[in-house]
Amino acid sequence: MYHTLLQEVNHDMNKWNIKVYLGFAMLIALTLSTTNSNLFLQTKANEVMQHAKQSLKEEIEKKAHSYHLEAEDAYIDKVWKKTPGRNGRKVNIPKSYQKMKAEGKYDPSLLVFDKIAPKVSLSDLAPSPIYRGHPNKNMVAMMINVSWGKEYIPEILKVLKKHNVKATFYIEGKWAKENKEFVEMIMEEEHLIGNHAYDHPDMAKISKEEIQMQIDKTNEVLEAITDEKPVWFAPPSGSFNDQVIQIADDMQMETVLWTVDTIDWRNPSVSVMMNRVIDNVHPGATVLMHPTAVVAEGLDSMIVQIQEQGYELGTIESLVSENRR
Repeated sequence: MYHTLLQEVNHDMNKWNIKVYLGFAMLIALTLSTTNSNLFLQTKANEVMQHAKQSLKEEIEKKAHSYHLEAEDAYIDKVWKKTPGRNGRKVNIPKSYQKMKAEGKYDPSLLVFDKIAPKVSLSDLAPSPIYRGHPNKNMVAMMINVSWGKEYIPEILKVLKKHNVKATFYIEGKWAKENKEFVEMIMEEEHLIGNHAYDHPDMAKISKEEIQMQIDKTNEVLEAITDEKPVWFAPPSGSFNDQVIQIADDMQMETVLWTVDTIDWRNPSVSVMMNRVIDNVHPGATVLMHPTAVVAEGLDSMIVQIQEQGYELGTIESLVSENRR
């Protein structure tokens, strides 16, 4: 009887062991099966991702040429004299890819560009006046020559601030000395300040020494007020000769003229002044004006109409820079 009971116990134990072994075997098989499946899927996913990355890079490379722009060198035009160049650009493929890979698709708005600088800049050219910016640059610079009057300057500054427009004020040295607070007012509004000689002489008819004195003395006055030495010179009444240009160049200054004249000094009506400007404004234009009543009255409309033609307004420094607009 004991022997029979022992056989039954052994039989039950064997059956239990078999079930345990089978359970372990099934668990191992399931684990191996799942692992192989995951490895297979992961491998395929990696292949798809790698292909997508390669396709995105190839698409950026393929389309990069359509965004490429060659740099343009500065040159001296027969009529318009010193003419600034413009930067070129090329697509930075690695940086563009890094910006696009999160989305996983080509997006031209995420392209990153590298600048290509011209081989010849304005500073490389022989001494010559500047009349305009690059002829294909959709930008216009307002140059406000100040050698008399101060009544309308606050209103002009108010209008410029309203439109967030920066202009270039060419200031006479004598006027600046007598109206320091107005120079400071212009400077505080972050407009560019240039040299307009000391007491409004005809620069083409004075001696070399007098030319030097007119520019140098004005620089001293303006630098004492602004802590910055002017690098832009506008000869009074636009009168100059080669000697004036050379002396300014020796002083590391550029001589600036204009392409559009408001003739505000003739006291025209606002409509006459506006027609002269709007009918003649062009890419790279420099617009001459003074702190007069007609400018104070018409400046707001002038800015709006120039901008409506697609032009950005900025300083002479921005206009002749190699940056594209």
